[in-house]
Order: sequence, then C-alpha cells, then structure tokens
Amino acid sequence: MLKIGEIDLIRHSLAHLMAAAVLELYPNTKPTIGPVISNGFYYDFEFKSSIKEEDLEKIEKKMREILPTWEKFEEKEMSAEEAKEFFKDNPYKIELIEKLEKEGEKITFYTSGNFIDLCKGGHISSTKDIKDDSWKLERMAGAYWRGDEKNKMLTRIYGLAFSSKKELEDYLKQKEEAEKRDHKKLGKELGLFLFSDLVGSGLPLWTPKGTIIRELLNDYVWQLRKEKGFQKVTIPHITKKDLYEISGHWSKFADELFKINTREGHLFAMKPMNCPHHTQIFANEQRSYRDMPQRYTETTMVYRDEQSGELSGLARVRSITQDDAHVFCRENQIENEVYLIWDIVDTFYKTFGFDLKVRFSSHDSNQFEKYLGTRDIWQKAEKELIKIIKKRDIKNYIDGKGEAAMYGPKIDFITEDSIGTIQLDFNMPNNFGLFCINEKGKKESVVMIHCAIMGSIERFMSILIEHYAGAFPLWLSPVQVKILPIGENHFEYAEDVFEKLKIAGIRAEIDESNETLGKKIRQAKTQKVPYFLVIGEKEK
Repeated sequence: MLKIGEIDLIRHSLAHLMAAAVLELYPNTKPTIGPVISNGFYYDFEFKSSIKEEDLEKIEKKMREILPTWEKFEEKEMSAEEAKEFFKDNPYKIELIEKLEKEGEKITFYTSGNFIDLCKGGHISSTKDIKDDSWKLERMAGAYWRGDEKNKMLTRIYGLAFSSKKELEDYLKQKEEAEKRDHKKLGKELGLFLFSDLVGSGLPLWTPKGTIIRELLNDYVWQLRKEKGFQKVTIPHITKKDLYEISGHWSKFADELFKINTREGHLFAMKPMNCPHHTQIFANEQRSYRDMPQRYTETTMVYRDEQSGELSGLARVRSITQDDAHVFCRENQIENEVYLIWDIVDTFYKTFGFDLKVRFSSHDSNQFEKYLGTRDIWQKAEKELIKIIKKRDIKNYIDGKGEAAMYGPKIDFITEDSIGTIQLDFNMPNNFGLFCINEKGKKESVVMIHCAIMGSIERFMSILIEHYAGAFPLWLSPVQVKILPIGENHFEYAEDVFEKLKIAGIRAEIDESNETLGKKIRQAKTQKVPYFLVIGEKEK
C-alpha cells in the first residue's frame, strides 16, 4: 500500500518517463510542462509533425522499455544562464526559466537515465516502486501554451496512474460507464440540444424536447419560491456601462464582457449577471421597514466571454440561463431569509435524489484586491454565514477559502458539481446607496442575498442527464408515452388514444412509420420513453 502522497510522486515520475519516451521516438519535439492531476498526469509537447491516438501505444511501449533502465532521479542546480543554454532551442523552457529567475526561485534539473528535465522536484525515491500494471497512457488533446488561446496550440498527452492494478481497472470501468452517460452524447441521441457552427461555440440551441425539460425544472423552482413569497421581475439583456461601474463589475470583469457600441457612440454590455439590474428595481421607490424583505426572482440568460478552450458541452457555455433571485432585507432578517432559501434548496435536490455537501466559500485575505468592500465588511458577512451554518447543524462543511464571489462570501451546495448557491452581500447595496426607513424614521442600509437554486440551467441539465443516464423520471420526460400501432389499419385507433392522452395532459407521440413492431419498440427504448403502448386488433 502506498503512503499518502506517494501516488503523486509516482505520477510525476511517469510524466518524466513519458517525455523521455516521446523524445526518443520524436527527437525534434519540444517538451513544455508535465504536472500531476487527480487521476494521473499529462505532458504538453510541440511536435514537428502531428501524431495520432494510435501512436499512444507506441509511446507507452517505449516507456515500458525505458523504465527498467532508470533507478532514481538526481537533482542538479543550475544558474539561469546555464539553464537557458541547455534549453536554447526550446522557447517554452526558456520562458519558464526566465519566470523562475525573475521570482528569485532556485532553478533545478532532474536526471534519470539519459533524460534531463527542468523540474522543481517531487519524484519517487526508486523507480522500482512504479508497478508495471497500475498505469497506462489514456488519450490526447489540444492545449494552448499556458492556457492562453493567443498562444500556440500544443499536443497534450494524458496518462493514468494508480496505487494498484485494481484501482486502475476500477477507474477504467467507471470511465466507461461515465462515457455512456456523457451528456454531450446523450443530448444528441435524445434530441435535447445542439450546437451550430453558424451560431457559435458555447451557445446551445434547445430543441422542443430539451425545452420541455428546462421549462419543467424552472416551473418547479418557481413553485417552491412562490410559496416563500418571491415575486417575478423582468430585466433587459443589456445595460449601460455606468451600471457596472457603480456595482464594481466593470473594474473586475471588463475583459469578460460582451460589449455593444451603438450608432450614437454609446457603450453597452450584455449582462453577465442580474444583480445590478435588480438593485434598480428596489431603488425605484422608498421602502419602509414594513416593506422588508423584498424578494425578486427571474429566470433569464446572462452572457460571458469564456475562452474557447474552456467551453465544454453544457457544463461551460457562453450563454448561461440563471434561475436567479435576490432578497433585499434588513440585517436582523438575514438568518430567516437564508434558512428560507436553504429549505428550497433541500427540497429541490432531494426530489432528484442528490446528496448535497455544503461549502463555505470565504475570501482569501492574501488576495484582497480581488474583492469589493472593506475587510471589516467581509469579516462581518462571513461571521453571519458561519453562524447560520452552525445553527443549521452542518458540522462537516467544506472550507472553500478563496472561493467567495467578488462582492461577498457564499454557501455553495455541491453534488457532482458546484450548483446551488447563497451569497451574502453587504457591498453592492452600499455601492448603490440602498436603504429602507426604519422604525425611528431614519435611513437604514439594507443587505442583499443572491440565491440561485439550479445555478445555471445548462450546467444542471448536464448533471441531470448524466445522473439519470437520459432516462428521466415520468414527470420530466419530454415524451411520456409512445404509441406504437402495429399496422396502418391501427393508425386511426392510435390517433384516438393519442387525443385522449393529450386531453389528460400526458405528453405522447405516435410512431406511424412502416417499421416492424420490434424495431418500433427498440427505438422507443433507445429514446428512453418511460411507457410505450402497442396498439393492435386485440387492444382495439
């Protein structure tokens, strides 16, 4: 059994081994970086000529040939000049060396066998500890150097590495099952959504079937919110720059906004969030303490200029549908309002059988420039949320230091992915000068609570499709019943059944193709329709 942390040393060592094998097979290749990841390792290369997935077998074979000739990793420190001379033909390594030099970091090289690489260390003490049957190369992908799409596209080779052969086999089985459930694959097969090159990447188009599911989910969230006193509002999709300058978003996120220049020379932005707009609805009239809290909700799209390399199916998109809500309340109402939202979150996710973990996402005091407001305000907000979490009797919450939103700490609800969220914000109401008139007839600053139940409908849909493997429960299925007439002489009766189901509010379809009954049944099962009705003479 490996000690804690030892598997990462093995993974790092294997990244070196892969780079050595690549250089032996493709001598003109330029290696860049090769870090450890959660299930193994990868290394990015600039190949002189392209390689294919089938070449991975050859690279892995070469790795297994080299491994017995290695014993250990020997460290050697070099000056920046020596290091640059060693890698004079590799601009990527020189860039890394110059960064280390600028930061005053030690520059170290590690040698094993005939392979030498720039590295800060972290290898297995003896290569004999690397088991031959617990690792393998997995796949290839494109990756921009340093994750910047302005840089050259490199070839990334991924490898898997675990503590034992069984762990590797278990992971591969789990991965195979996950691929069957992949929302990108199932979404296409079930006809739920698509992407068009003419529309653009990261901009999903929803079919009638996919839209039914989206609307049902949104209706359910609205039902839960309506019971708690929320009211619907509607805002436009664009705004003047001024709104985001006051809110603080422009100074922090200007590069991530889609911008519009009008014919008259005015600058507008496509909204990346809804909260600044909602502040203006609250500020429209003077509020008494008797009017508090004000609970606004809206399901609407927001837009963010995500980099192409970060887009991934529905999980990361440029048009994001938020089931967004904002509560404007007094400080003495915070606890009650957070509990109220938390109840909605619990009810919603239990409906789908999700077990939620709670993460308290606080600010990073070492990077305070990322956030709005003062340290005192942040400490006050974080103290409030911690008190609420403890009162809710959540003992094992995740510490999410540095995960806070720019305007306040938050409680995140996590299943396969970070989804629902409650954010406590003292800053934005202060920026807009929001207040109510208290019992003494004086102005009292209000607090803003941001709360999204699904978070992003797109991301939640990606999770839900994979959770159910596309076989949605009856109430969510876009087609609940498929009617399968055996022959043409049964079509008329099938239409009659269809009309009766439609009147009853059941979503049904008729398969009037000339296919055999067996094929019709197989197609209904492939489409994961919960019920199908075979209509023949006996049924008539």
